[in-house]
Amino acid sequence: MTDDAWATLADPFVKGAYATVKGRVRTYVLHQHLVAHLPPPPAAVLDVGGGAGHQSFPLARLGYEVVLLDSSEAMLSAAEERLAAEPQDVRDRVRLVHGRGEDAHSVTGGRRFDAVLCHGVLMYLDDPAPMVEALSACAARDGLVSILALNADTLAVRPALEHRWQDALAAFEAHGERGVLGLETRADTVDGLSRLLADHGVTPLAWYGVWLFSDWMTLDADDAELARIAEVELEASRRDPYRRLSRVFHLLARR
Repeated sequence: MTDDAWATLADPFVKGAYATVKGRVRTYVLHQHLVAHLPPPPAAVLDVGGGAGHQSFPLARLGYEVVLLDSSEAMLSAAEERLAAEPQDVRDRVRLVHGRGEDAHSVTGGRRFDAVLCHGVLMYLDDPAPMVEALSACAARDGLVSILALNADTLAVRPALEHRWQDALAAFEAHGERGVLGLETRADTVDGLSRLLADHGVTPLAWYGVWLFSDWMTLDADDAELARIAEVELEASRRDPYRRLSRVFHLLARR
């Protein structure tokens, strides 16, 4: 038996979910948000629960120094495989570290980073507080903290569009849902996470929606159409009321 919960999910996640239109749109939209707020390279970035590096490797290509931390050896193996395909200068800027996100401060030797990313991780935790505390502790003064979380305010949309009306009715009072990988996930609100960050000396800076249109449909697009979809999603991510209707949200804060 293995205690790596992602051992059987790494391939479906890396080669499945991230390879879809929806997965590629997420990566693009988050990247645009990040580069608008990050300090210039070679700033140091810690990617907590960074998986196979889909979000942080593009930053390494831009010249950022990246430490990718993940508790799953299977995910780190996938990251190592993907990193091997990068040019030598990019590989030199990335370090892969095995460890729990909640232990990030000690695992990284107490180092402070210019930016700390934690995308799509909180939804798998029963209590977000220890992770938020760890993220805050790893951020340098004026450092950026970037969190992607499941939106508790839109949980009824997916079951309603799938004509699961009883599930949709229950979702108005729900605190999570079964995710696309078959795992139970927990949802957050922008206000709730903002208060939690503020409790640890990290001030909310901006927030965006992610996955509005592409989350509610099955898409098979060529690169040209994918680019158009991504631009529409990026614009929606910045505007009310669209961002509030997104399935997940991207919260940025500064220490």
